[in-house]
Amino acid sequence: MNLQPKEDFLRKCIQLYETIMVRHGLMLVGHAFSAKSSVIQILKRAFTEINNEDFAPVVTDFINPKSIKQTQLYGLFDEDSGEWTDGVLALIIVQRANEESKDRKWIIFDGPVDAVWIENMNTVLDDNKKLCLASGAIIKLKPEMTIMFEVEDLAVASPATVSRCGMVLLEPKQLGFEVLIESYCTTLKSYIDEKIVEKVKEILFYLFNLSMEYVYRECKFPVPTGPNFITANALKMFDSFVSGWKGEADEPAQVPKDAEQICFNAIIFAAVWGIGAQIDETTRAKYDLFLQ
Repeated sequence: MNLQPKEDFLRKCIQLYETIMVRHGLMLVGHAFSAKSSVIQILKRAFTEINNEDFAPVVTDFINPKSIKQTQLYGLFDEDSGEWTDGVLALIIVQRANEESKDRKWIIFDGPVDAVWIENMNTVLDDNKKLCLASGAIIKLKPEMTIMFEVEDLAVASPATVSRCGMVLLEPKQLGFEVLIESYCTTLKSYIDEKIVEKVKEILFYLFNLSMEYVYRECKFPVPTGPNFITANALKMFDSFVSGWKGEADEPAQVPKDAEQICFNAIIFAAVWGIGAQIDETTRAKYDLFLQ
């Protein structure tokens, strides 16, 4: 197993920590399966488990800003009744700002950046750290509060917004798809014999490495699709054959006697439908021959 992805992942955790220490607003930028969420969760666990004067426990609030209207995010003034209704962001910030605990509070926007809603965050990201609402209310962030953005790109973000944030860039190729296989096989060992899992892992590494090399040279994709996404998709296909063996709660695992053969067949099925099904119809036959 190549240790380079693990070392790169650790560097990104350290980079995120260093950015949090100097900036209260920051952005994690990268495509899907570049480990943005994992970096946040690992750093959160590290803070929480150390739990001393420098590393306080972390509380996180996630918001998808594109899943709701802008008025639901910031607040709405009803022209008929003359009443103001706070939005989701205002309610969360008020709740966290009023808490007496010294826990770190991370408010994370997990979704695409939009030129409209992100501009209203500029006052929060400034050094004065104030959320200014249309109602005239001003909510000041506490020192332990941090605003994070998990975004794919900054194509529509203005220079004014970008310049106010610390940046952590992650790329899927740095993570690599091998770590997804390694991590998944580790979970299999909890209910499948380790010797079988080691054989499965060896075949997955061999088949997926060859497949990725081939499909990205000889085949076409209807939509841009990265190796990490394809690997995750194929592993879900494989998991559909073995996940039922775990057993419920305190019940022992129900692994069949021919588990090894089932696993080997499931790998082929996963390659056909997890990898081959992502390719367009004009070049799918090439991968069919290659796999055979």
